[in-house]
Amino acid sequence: MKAVVLGCGIMGRTHARNWSSVPGVQLAAVCDIDKELADKVAGSNGTKSYTSFEDMLAAEHPDIVSICVPTYLHKHFVLQAAQAGVHIVCEKPIAPSLEDAEEMIAACRLSGVRLFIAHVVRFFPSYKDLAAKVRAGVIGEPGVMHTKRIGGHPGRSKAWYYDEEKSGGVILDLLIHDIDYMRSVFGEIDSVFAMKRTSEALDYALVTLRFKNGAIANLEGHWGYPGPFTTAVEFAGTKGVLRFHSDDAVSLKIQTSRQPSEERPRVAVPKSPAYHDPYYYELEHFAECILKGTEPIVSTEDAYKAMEIAFAAIASAQSGQPIRMDGLKGGMTHV
Repeated sequence: MKAVVLGCGIMGRTHARNWSSVPGVQLAAVCDIDKELADKVAGSNGTKSYTSFEDMLAAEHPDIVSICVPTYLHKHFVLQAAQAGVHIVCEKPIAPSLEDAEEMIAACRLSGVRLFIAHVVRFFPSYKDLAAKVRAGVIGEPGVMHTKRIGGHPGRSKAWYYDEEKSGGVILDLLIHDIDYMRSVFGEIDSVFAMKRTSEALDYALVTLRFKNGAIANLEGHWGYPGPFTTAVEFAGTKGVLRFHSDDAVSLKIQTSRQPSEERPRVAVPKSPAYHDPYYYELEHFAECILKGTEPIVSTEDAYKAMEIAFAAIASAQSGQPIRMDGLKGGMTHV
């Protein structure tokens, strides 16, 4: 199977590097309007470079393309790839609007090509392990969850991030990772409440999701944090707490509930060596779905649902009111 990559920024380089390692996949080419950058990425991966997407599709006849350009450009290139009969891996979020996302999904279905949205957090070993332990009942009945995803402002290097119509801001671009992940663990969401502060230097949001099963998740996202990029997750239930922090020396901490006359035990699980990064596992999985005709871990519907929730959070932050997710197609309703 032949794969190509559009966009040679950080994510494009990541996709190119990992496609080069996936068994049964040949990285046929990369493409970027910056010829010097495209040549550099192609050289480091032993493949060809193009500055025209159309030329790359016509010359290489790929089976799959990774679309790693800015969010507001996704629709244009997804529609082109679908028309050419090429399967697509598109970076998250699908698009800057639900209308664009719907058009992209419909075009791929009409053309009979697969559209995979790269919600990579589900492929991180620590996050997968946490989800498995929660589903196995390690902490009993889940009650309250917390996530954190903070780092520098990407607008400092790529100005389009400052334009919320293009990027969606910190909620649609960054917190959508945790929105999708939490929904994958706890199912459908009943209501959303969000607070947000934006300035030239920062974009901060705190989003609270109330799930239909009664669980509550507080998701914190911050562009403009002066320290290193950091992620964290905590699940608290009736029998204990599960914690992960990207800065910790261990990948997972388990703390059980206090028992009468007993000390509270804590179990630290050492980090295990990873043979590949999560982006490799993600792309390997998508390639397997194409070859075997199976459904992906993250469906296009999942990615669209995450967008719906993100836009509900944005609307809540603007109105100061909780938003109910029921009947969303008929318009979001305040609680």
